[in-house]
Amino acid sequence: MDFQHTINGKTYAFGDLKTLLAKAAPLRSGDMMAGLSATTYEERVAAQLALADVPLNTFLNELVVPYETDEVSRLIIDSHDREAFKTISHLTVGGFRDWLLLEGTDGNVLSYLHNGITPEMAAAVSKIMRNQDLIMVARKIEVITSFRNTIGLKGRFSARLQPNHPTDDPIGITASILGGLVYGSGDAMIGINPATDSPETVMKLLVLIDKLRTGFDIPTQSCVLSHVTTTIRLIEQNAPVDLCFQSIAGTESANKSFGINLGLLQEAYEATLSLERGTIGANVMYFETGQGTELSANANHGVDQQTCEARCYAVARRFNPFLVNSVVGFIGPEYLYDGKQIIRAALEDHFCAKLLGLPMGVDVCYTNHAEADQDDIDNLLTLLGVAGCSFIMGVPGSDDIMLNYQSTSFHDALYLRKVLGLRPAPEFEQWLKREGILNKKGNIVMPRSPRFLKKINALWLK
Repeated sequence: MDFQHTINGKTYAFGDLKTLLAKAAPLRSGDMMAGLSATTYEERVAAQLALADVPLNTFLNELVVPYETDEVSRLIIDSHDREAFKTISHLTVGGFRDWLLLEGTDGNVLSYLHNGITPEMAAAVSKIMRNQDLIMVARKIEVITSFRNTIGLKGRFSARLQPNHPTDDPIGITASILGGLVYGSGDAMIGINPATDSPETVMKLLVLIDKLRTGFDIPTQSCVLSHVTTTIRLIEQNAPVDLCFQSIAGTESANKSFGINLGLLQEAYEATLSLERGTIGANVMYFETGQGTELSANANHGVDQQTCEARCYAVARRFNPFLVNSVVGFIGPEYLYDGKQIIRAALEDHFCAKLLGLPMGVDVCYTNHAEADQDDIDNLLTLLGVAGCSFIMGVPGSDDIMLNYQSTSFHDALYLRKVLGLRPAPEFEQWLKREGILNKKGNIVMPRSPRFLKKINALWLK
């Protein structure tokens, strides 16, 4: 199908759907590097206007990556809920945007629709939305998951306590975990990126977190972000695995570069479920994504990076995850050049994932060679809080000394809770109050809770 739009007597033609989607995407360095983006602002506007006129049915009939050669495409089409889609099947992309912004299109309506929307539909409508549109629609959607506590409730905001260490030193990691807990961080999970993926190291870290969690009776969950094959191997050894992690991509060939496929993810999902470690729920998977993944693996098939990113969410949705995280600025300026591009990409990712029914968080971050700074991070952090983001990272000092990038700190989560009137996950909040870390007004106690510090000292001496 040929798509086109005329501006001031000049007709812009776009030969296929993936070309149209790429040309309509807001400017970002990764698409420019791949030769996919519009070459002028006028061409981008023409593409967006042409995209607005595309019927949503088109996305079921013209795939951006062929069904026959890509298992992610097959998953998208084979799992599509045609009955739910009937609600919006008569709309164009532009009509879909207008419908999403209606007051009558509330969270209940959107919850019913999750499986009737394909990732490409979500990506398409995001490309013609303003930032405020992305925020307003995402805010309507509540995606609730549970394991030992409950994530995603309206009025709640969580943080993953990320105590990484460049040598996986247990004392350093323990100090970071305890530091995060006394600032109310860790309700999303306590999650470590190991410096090495060796099963022995990962096992030691899993046991370390589990001893801390059980010692303090903390209603949270742990995760060591090893490769899924390492996690499966450790599950066979009865390791204390709460959540199973894996980075995922939006095409079969990009996932292959990670050493995974859908079958392997299914095996990991079933293995983790079999442990039955959740006390109030059974959402056991934790996925991370990021715009540019497919392009960096030379596996994007000519599809723009944001549309590829949205396709990741079909993979994640298949396995009922506890959390999904867009590590938005981590891949670097080759894909998202500056603060403006990072902010826009994060809002797109959050919107698309929530629209598809995922419990979405964002690692509000940037690398040291990107054209971004702390003001950009503060702006994005606040926008995501307004948009109803489920969680962010809690990194000591906001500087990850193992991964060497800038993220958000324990204080940043406190700031957002305070300024927007948000609270931790309910079970974790009760624990914080019980330990004297939060007072009756919901504020962190200063000085630190003598009750909790006494427990820390006793554990440290052991």
